[in-house]
Amino acid sequence: MTVAQRPAGEIALGPRRERFLLDSDRLLGPALLAPAVVYLLLVVAYPLGLAFVYAFSDVTTGSQSLHFVGFQTFIAAVQDPVFLTTLRNTFVFTALTQLLVVLFSTVLAFVLTANFRGRWFVRFLVLLPWTTPVALSAVIWLWMLDSIFSPFDWFAQLLHIVPPGGHIVFLGQSGLAMGSIIALQTWRVLPLATVILMAGLTAIPADINDAAEVDGAGFWRRLFGITLPLLSPVMTVALLFGIVFTFTDMAAVFVLTGGGPGNSTQVLASWAFYKGINGGNLAVGAADALIMFPVLLGLAAIVLRIASRAEVG
Repeated sequence: MTVAQRPAGEIALGPRRERFLLDSDRLLGPALLAPAVVYLLLVVAYPLGLAFVYAFSDVTTGSQSLHFVGFQTFIAAVQDPVFLTTLRNTFVFTALTQLLVVLFSTVLAFVLTANFRGRWFVRFLVLLPWTTPVALSAVIWLWMLDSIFSPFDWFAQLLHIVPPGGHIVFLGQSGLAMGSIIALQTWRVLPLATVILMAGLTAIPADINDAAEVDGAGFWRRLFGITLPLLSPVMTVALLFGIVFTFTDMAAVFVLTGGGPGNSTQVLASWAFYKGINGGNLAVGAADALIMFPVLLGLAAIVLRIASRAEVG
């Protein structure tokens, strides 16, 4: 039987069945979610499970044997004299970075939502650090903070902060080195927080501020009485993202200071890499990394609790 001799209903059955398969939620939904699920299993779940196995074993890079030792690995990680320094540095690094990010991103969000000429170019400059590769941005900062060729030295000499021919050793002193990695991380995380707060500002109805202005409320009263309270839920979301990114990040420390001078800028992420990869003790490195997990879980719960209260209020 040729196609022309077939009944019209039988000919239309094929395309109709294909359309039904594409419109079926039971098939289309899992098909679209499958790549994301596979990605999360391979990139997140598998390494996390492997880290749990390593943390309760005695595995090293020099042997193929793996024996279960319980919590002895965690005890050895905590008893390391550098551990408390890395833990303190991690909290200081995260707290000061997020304090600066929240402050500067709020100011930038107000500036970039205003109408002025060249706004698109300013937005491009603000977003540039987020699009720049981490290694490249860190190398740029490494050059700017060089003890001999730093441009900050030139400005310091011009302003007579240091004598002519003198140099500021940014990465060779503990306080300046910590300030340097905080500045780099703030510069990196700032664009994301700014974009989130800009979205929050544009979502606030203009009628509320207009009505308050008509009632005689000035800029500062509208800012602290209306805008910031309405912006606080979005601000807590930006804060949560920043805390997670900063607490688990080691790029700034690894490229800029390498944890020095004398492990004074080591954070948990960089110390776990140093112990597990450079030191060859995969078990202790995994234990150091897993210590961040409950801490981050607790911080995330606190921030989300604050966000929910702000929304209810």
